[in-house]
Amino acid sequence: MREIRLPASREAIAPLRVGDEVVLTGTVFTARDATHVRIVEALERDGALPHGLDGATLFYAGPTPPAAGRPAGAVGPTTAKRMDEWTPRLLEAGIVATIGKGARSPRVVEACARTGSVYFAAVGGAAALLARRVTAIEMVAWPELGTEALTCMTLERFPVSVAIDSTGRDLYAEARSEWRRG
Repeated sequence: MREIRLPASREAIAPLRVGDEVVLTGTVFTARDATHVRIVEALERDGALPHGLDGATLFYAGPTPPAAGRPAGAVGPTTAKRMDEWTPRLLEAGIVATIGKGARSPRVVEACARTGSVYFAAVGGAAALLARRVTAIEMVAWPELGTEALTCMTLERFPVSVAIDSTGRDLYAEARSEWRRG
């Protein structure tokens, strides 16, 4: 299993291929639907990603308040397709990778290939277990959004799989195709 240090450059993630099992260590920013709206508004207004997001990884998650002696009681991936409307624009603006669960749209697959970005899939339904891999959380912006606020989260060996690689291979599309042949 390969360990990727975050934030990671596009050059660092370029060798990753669909199906690779990876552990992520370092910082990610949490962002869900409402946060994406605000990030894109700031990007359009200012011409740059806000809050140090250039070169970052976005984790589609809404961490719950601290519990069990951890910074988050639970932190599980949100369905990524809900962010597909904004993802191509954010990848073009400088987001390097995203983390979520489930398949993405063809526009996101194309944007990953065009920008050299990667989509990591995390296991859904294991939010309390995944929270054990979070060592710190810091509020960054929009606290009024509650669990959808933009936070900076530090991960330690957080398990994911490469679902879309920087060449545009799509694990979900390949699995569907194989199943149909099968």
